[in-house]
Amino acid sequence: MLDSILFCSNGANYMTILIFGLLAYLLGSVSFAVISSWIFKLPDPRTYGSKNPGATNVLRSGKKAAAILTLVGDAGKGWLAVFLAQYFAPLWGLGDECIAVVALSVFLGHVFPVFLRFQGGKGVATAVGVLLGLNLWIGLMAITTWLLVAMIWRISSLSALVAAALTPAYTVGILGFKSVTLAVLLMSLVLMWRHQSNIVNLLAGKESRINEKKSPGS
Repeated sequence: MLDSILFCSNGANYMTILIFGLLAYLLGSVSFAVISSWIFKLPDPRTYGSKNPGATNVLRSGKKAAAILTLVGDAGKGWLAVFLAQYFAPLWGLGDECIAVVALSVFLGHVFPVFLRFQGGKGVATAVGVLLGLNLWIGLMAITTWLLVAMIWRISSLSALVAAALTPAYTVGILGFKSVTLAVLLMSLVLMWRHQSNIVNLLAGKESRINEKKSPGS
């Protein structure tokens, strides 16, 4: 009888975590690159530059305000999903595993958005928002790493790759080995995988630099 009760309870927990994850994924699927481009009457970011719906590509349109809105929006949705999970998970009797699922789901929603036929951004801004939600210091360390690399080489993709490679170590150092640590590791691996073409361009010396403007029609 006790085993039956425990099984039902665990089943309910798993279903609740699944619902939390689905809601986070849908939130992550909202593309602020597309939204900001519509607000500022810019071309669809998927039609020019790198064709990536992210802040760096929107910046190539020459509209800095649109790029800032994209950056803040994509980071904000990552932070919001984790913040809500941290607030509501304990109320539902859920722990770190639920927060880890939400963190990973909102990130994957941005990278593979259902609203854009699963063709999303590379996830850097959303990952930063997630990290800031999980732990302020981890987020700040990731941002600092990105900024330092960007200041030296002025290449956004290189900054993202270095930050992605180091952030799991930051997370282990601050939080130890927890469910959210695994989520951060998976996010980092996906980030690096999404930057495959950038890695090829970096090795060939062809990667574009920050503030290098391309016309929307190019």
